[in-house]
Amino acid sequence: MIFIKSAREIGIMRKANVIVAEILQELQAAAAPGVTTLELDALAEELTYKKKAKPAFKGYAVGGRVYPYSLCTSVNEEVVHGMPSQRVLKDGDIVGLDFGVIYEGFYGDAAVTVAMGETTDQARRLMEVTRQSLYRGIEQLREGKRLGDLSSVIQATVEDAGFSVVREFVGHGIGKKLHEEPPVPNYGESGRGIRLMEGMVLAIEPMVNAGAPEVELKEDGWTAVTRDRSLAAHFEHSVAIMKQGPEILSRI
Repeated sequence: MIFIKSAREIGIMRKANVIVAEILQELQAAAAPGVTTLELDALAEELTYKKKAKPAFKGYAVGGRVYPYSLCTSVNEEVVHGMPSQRVLKDGDIVGLDFGVIYEGFYGDAAVTVAMGETTDQARRLMEVTRQSLYRGIEQLREGKRLGDLSSVIQATVEDAGFSVVREFVGHGIGKKLHEEPPVPNYGESGRGIRLMEGMVLAIEPMVNAGAPEVELKEDGWTAVTRDRSLAAHFEHSVAIMKQGPEILSRI
């Protein structure tokens, strides 16, 4: 079932997502060569409680597996759901920071990928194209359009640049649950899929590989990596469909 949010509910979700955006901003400032991903997780959790929210990912269960951290940190070939550890970030790494909170019963969710110091031209271009595909997709979130309009624009932006879109993981509706209907693929055909309506809130999150689109899970059961071990990037915003067009809730 797709839940249409009221103005009051979108107002709460706006607050939740501003918290996410503010914490991601602090995490980006803290992420640097020499820092461990576990230190970033600890900072994310500390900031969350200071803002009177709860971590959305910690304790999240899927198929009997429970995610034990507040933050997802995906480094280089890791696509999504990377688990924080004692891994030390190095100059040239790129790291995806995926974070969410629960605030007054509603979820906020967003992600960015950032470079550690000087990185390669390919990595910088991969991040820019992924970010660009996100915003081009968001522009399609208007009442009366189809979900496939968004999906096809993201896919075209990525593939025209010579990169590939991950198929195994997609965006999602968001609200009182972290993952609600509908699933939001980053590939598809324009003019297809459900009709978009005012009051829908969707988490749009292109996951893009520098090489082939296939991914596989690491032994931890969470971390998805590119099968060919090429670099990956991930950007995400939670977006409300309003009468005047899309409103990015997780932007400050």
